[in-house]
Amino acid sequence: MSKLLIVGTVAFDAIETPFGKTDKILGGAATYIGLSASTFGVESGIVSIVGDDMPQEYLQMLNDKNVSTEGIEIVKGGKTFFWSGKYHNDLNTRDTLITELNTLADFNPVVPTDFENAEFVMLGNLHPSVQMSVIEQMKSTPKLIVLDTMNFWMDVALPELLNVIKHIDVITINDEEARQLTGEYSLVKAARKIFTMGPKFVVIKKGEHGALLFNDNDIFSAPALPLEEVFDPTGAGDTFAGGFTGFLAKTQDISFENMKRAVICGSNLASFCVEKFGTERMQIITNDEISTRLQQFKELTQFEIESN
Repeated sequence: MSKLLIVGTVAFDAIETPFGKTDKILGGAATYIGLSASTFGVESGIVSIVGDDMPQEYLQMLNDKNVSTEGIEIVKGGKTFFWSGKYHNDLNTRDTLITELNTLADFNPVVPTDFENAEFVMLGNLHPSVQMSVIEQMKSTPKLIVLDTMNFWMDVALPELLNVIKHIDVITINDEEARQLTGEYSLVKAARKIFTMGPKFVVIKKGEHGALLFNDNDIFSAPALPLEEVFDPTGAGDTFAGGFTGFLAKTQDISFENMKRAVICGSNLASFCVEKFGTERMQIITNDEISTRLQQFKELTQFEIESN
């Protein structure tokens, strides 16, 4: 089975939604990606940095799920990256209350020897120079490199971001970010412009409205599963990315047809993530639950019709 290298934050979050609030809990893009990818039995490894305030039990939990923490640097006397946010009633908008970079401010990623030849690489949301450093450390060209980024890096590090985009195969961004990156309001036109930057595939996430997958002239639209309750949307996009990349790493098939399945798998796992605070739901998810909900996705989208 292919190896999956994951780069991103392992962090503490403090979250407030209309349904409650938490103190510091486990979060971070790499954590969500790793937990999501682990549901496919993929051997993965995280490259990140934390302080020695990160409980060993969290790292052990990742190891127990076949997510290697060998590439997570632990800084003695350092503090782990911390983010605090408050969501509005619609859960689509939020206010960032606190951002403490801490050890992340001086992060120089080091890819573990066991993952220098990983066939699949998932570059979680980090400074583009960190993402590029990881690409440059790979000993062989990965079968697929997936990039996640955000509007913040478009504002403060656009030249570095565009350089990374030249070297990747798939970019996953939301609709607002796609429009900012390209200056195009139409997402079809935005995807077409992103192709000229380097990627072969573009995934545009639309939150509760699903996701779009683009490749040349092919387009696939995947729904989001209508949920009765959304408790906490933090990490849903990272969970999607982990499910998307984890499925591809498991199947080792990067055709457009299989990427359509990967988008559904990512959406399926993201629907679980939002049911509890932080990573709590993803830590206890079962294969039976995943299979049952995947069937719901199938029933939601499958129909027969005769065309004249």
